[in-house]
Amino acid sequence: MKTEEIKIANLKCGGCATTIKKELFELDGVKEVKVDNDNDSVTVMYKEGIREAITQRLHDLGYPEATEKNGLLLKLKSYSSCMIGKINNL
Repeated sequence: MKTEEIKIANLKCGGCATTIKKELFELDGVKEVKVDNDNDSVTVMYKEGIREAITQRLHDLGYPEATEKNGLLLKLKSYSSCMIGKINNL
């Protein structure tokens, strides 16, 4: 198992955190997910060999790694993911 902190863009609130946790736990091999809104990061414990799947899932949700280009489309995706997370928190 490996634990890694991944810096991401577009992280705004608890709704974002809820969506990120739910989606990453759906990946086979992810054992733990912690979202830190203050540091714009996600700490993930996972099996070796699935890092790319984790970062791709984050990207697809609108939360690219901080080193990636962050265009308007990704920002819009993150707002959708955030809203879904807020609804799931109700």
